[in-house]
Amino acid sequence: QLQACGGGSVQAGGSLRLSCAASGRTLSTYVMGWFRQAPGKEREFVALITRGGGVTYNEDSVKGRFKISRDNAKDTVYLQMNSLKPEDTAVYYCAANRHLTTSYLSTNGYDYWGQGTLVTVSS
Repeated sequence: QLQACGGGSVQAGGSLRLSCAASGRTLSTYVMGWFRQAPGKEREFVALITRGGGVTYNEDSVKGRFKISRDNAKDTVYLQMNSLKPEDTAVYYCAANRHLTTSYLSTNGYDYWGQGTLVTVSS
């Protein structure tokens, strides 16, 4: 029901913008998150945006480089990724939940998931 797109292959220092849209749901009524999963690693929280537009980031991993936003008119959530590094290589997933919970940093905090889009950053 969630569709993430925009992944691709870029060189280090490049940029990509991921998009997440949904069929049958109005994303503006959900808390939206982005996660990523690198090969052999657990799925990792990247960023979150609340219904009111408040944002939280995984500061250790993406501080100052990624920006999450939402366009309620288009019912789409974005993840702008700049200054990409090889360690950003992963499958990126968007996720949604009706409410912001104390589990927002983990996959348990979200009920709905997209299929993932692959981001590959080469050095």
